Formats: sequence, C-alpha cells, structure tokens
Amino acid sequence: MALSRSMENYVKTIYELQQEAEWVSTSALAKRLEHAPASVTNMIKKLAEPGLNLVEYVPYQGTRLTPVGEKVALEVIRHHRLIELYLAEVMGIPWDQVHDEAERIEHVISEDVEDRMAAALGQPTFDPHGSPIPARGGDMVDRLVRPLAELEVGQSAVIAEVYDENARLLRYLGELGLYPNGLITLLAREPFGGPLKIQVHDTEAEQNVSETVAKLISVMVVEAFD
Repeated sequence: MALSRSMENYVKTIYELQQEAEWVSTSALAKRLEHAPASVTNMIKKLAEPGLNLVEYVPYQGTRLTPVGEKVALEVIRHHRLIELYLAEVMGIPWDQVHDEAERIEHVISEDVEDRMAAALGQPTFDPHGSPIPARGGDMVDRLVRPLAELEVGQSAVIAEVYDENARLLRYLGELGLYPNGLITLLAREPFGGPLKIQVHDTEAEQNVSETVAKLISVMVVEAFD
C-alpha cells in the first residue's frame, strides 16, 4: 500500500519525538503536527493496522515506531535532508528557505532521483543545518553533542547542528556567523537565564545570544583553543 503524504509526515514526526522519549504521547504528537488530538488518535490507529504495521499503539501510554515504520521515517528524512543540501549547494537557495521547499518535495522524489542527488553531492553525510543524512540503509553518523546552553564558561566547541524549522532563527544565526562547523568559545554567562557571550572564531567577533537560542544550537566540545 502506497503511503499518503500525511502518513509519511506522521511517521517522520514520531521518529523525531522518539529521540526524546521511547513512547510518544498523543498530545505531544498533536502539538507538533498542530492537529486535533482526536484526529491524531485516528491516524495512529490506522498506522498500527496489520496491513501497515508502522507503529505500536497502547492507549494512555502512546505510540512508537515498528522497525517497518522506522525504515519509512528514515527514508523520508533522507529525502528531506538531501533535498535541502541540493537546493542550498547546487541551486544557491539560502539556508533559511530550503526547509519549507524540502517539505513539499520530500514525498514525491523517486529512488532514482534520490540516488542522483546523493551522487551529485558526493554522497554527503550532513545537510546545510548540520543534521545527519541517513544512508540508504538507514545508518547515520553518531556524534556526542550537547546544547550550546550547557557549555561551561571558557569551553570551546564546534557547532554541530542548528534548529532548522524557523526561518527567522536561521537568518539571525547567519547574521551572527553561527554556522555548522564553526568554532566558538563561551566567554561569559549572565545569571538568571541571561544572555551568553560567545566568540565566533571565523569572524573574531563577540556575540550575545539568549539562552533560548543557545538551546537550539547543538555543539561538540573541543579542547581549549588558543
């Protein structure tokens, strides 16, 4: 049975939420998808039917992907992130615009187009925002990352990944020079949730970012940078 765009969006979103908890509640899924809880429950039950077997569903506990569902989710994510990178690198579309374009295209490209995109890009492992691109078999690069907000003063880190679903945030980060693979050092932290002062080594500039923004940037800690 061919899956609808809506079904693919559900399994992709469940996969994303499962990175935070083994079981995904109906309310969490409804909030992320901006759907009514009753509609979400109906779709989950459909995805759990024997003919699809994409999720397990336990009332009052939540839902989680089956191996079949995880395979589907990773394939959709692979499409999405390859498309983002292709739009950015080959077509020159700004990184704050590629997410919405990829959302529209990810459900319709063929495996042949997917393979051609990957070959043209040199079999990439990360998208423009630093998110790992699943391989055809579903494997992804595993990294030890933490939110920028959790750095200690004086620590240096490489930006690994930034939240990609807010175009205004991406434009703001671009203005500050905060791109994946960039080296930063936390210089100071104001108390009571105040801003963090960081040095951006690519530009040698010092920037202030709010704790809210710092939670949306994942980094990999490195040794002290001279």
